[in-house]
Amino acid sequence: MAVATRTISCASPVDLRLTLRPLHSAGGLTMRFAAEGVWRATRTPDGPATLHLSGGGTRVDVEAWGAGAAWAVEHAPALVGADDHEDGFEARHPVVAELRRRLRGLRVGRSHAVVEALVPTVLEQKVQGVVARRSYARLVRLLGEPAPGPVPLMLPPEPARLAALPYDVFHRFNVERKRAQTVRLVGRHARRLEETTAMRAGDARRRLRVLPGIGAWTAAEVALVALGDPDAVSVGDYHLPNHVVWALAGEARGDDARMLELLEPYRGHRGRVIRLVVAGHPGPPRFGPRLPLQSIASY
Repeated sequence: MAVATRTISCASPVDLRLTLRPLHSAGGLTMRFAAEGVWRATRTPDGPATLHLSGGGTRVDVEAWGAGAAWAVEHAPALVGADDHEDGFEARHPVVAELRRRLRGLRVGRSHAVVEALVPTVLEQKVQGVVARRSYARLVRLLGEPAPGPVPLMLPPEPARLAALPYDVFHRFNVERKRAQTVRLVGRHARRLEETTAMRAGDARRRLRVLPGIGAWTAAEVALVALGDPDAVSVGDYHLPNHVVWALAGEARGDDARMLELLEPYRGHRGRVIRLVVAGHPGPPRFGPRLPLQSIASY
């Protein structure tokens, strides 16, 4: 089995947990945080790979196994945000300044894995996060394969298998026809979607949104994680405006317009500010009971 290693020297401190937390893990099936580092299974252009990332600060050690090991190791600096220099970012608000100081190791990385980010993000459309994560874990268990390397991880589903899966099979995962069809389209057009990793941020988001079922929210979520776009803003999120408005204005409830207004001074780094707020600032007060978990029977 192919094995590759390297040590990354980081221009700014890197906290692996903070930086990699937004990556989808299918409940620990495809990525796992452990005491000695982070394990991640992925599909690369050269084949499957499992990465082990350890250390932090200004040095990250990388090991990789599988046919895609060399590719994964080559792109590991981008994954951990080693080249994320925050050029032009000014913490104009005291909350942002405090979060930046306290979460100094939070970097905006690039996974270069668009389909692997898109599929679980599509499953999160219009449902609670816990419901979507369960759906994705079930999908990985059905279509995933054992990842290479020394730990028992699963590879995310191969795009061709997603494209070939009948939409009604998605009902087993609590996924209705609309999201199922979008996931199948993602699998069918995987090559064109992966090309966005080499495009400018705006062009990449426009390419993503050409696909039916991919709107502004989904494109932004993927752009921040897979493409390393520090300005991506997930407009249309149920909770995010409240969280941002609470942190930056002390208002318990807000909408997209108010969120964008407060983020405007950070244009170019709005996604970075959102990452800081979500990672380090308490959410707004809750009013009323929690929504019951959704089932496709209600769609």
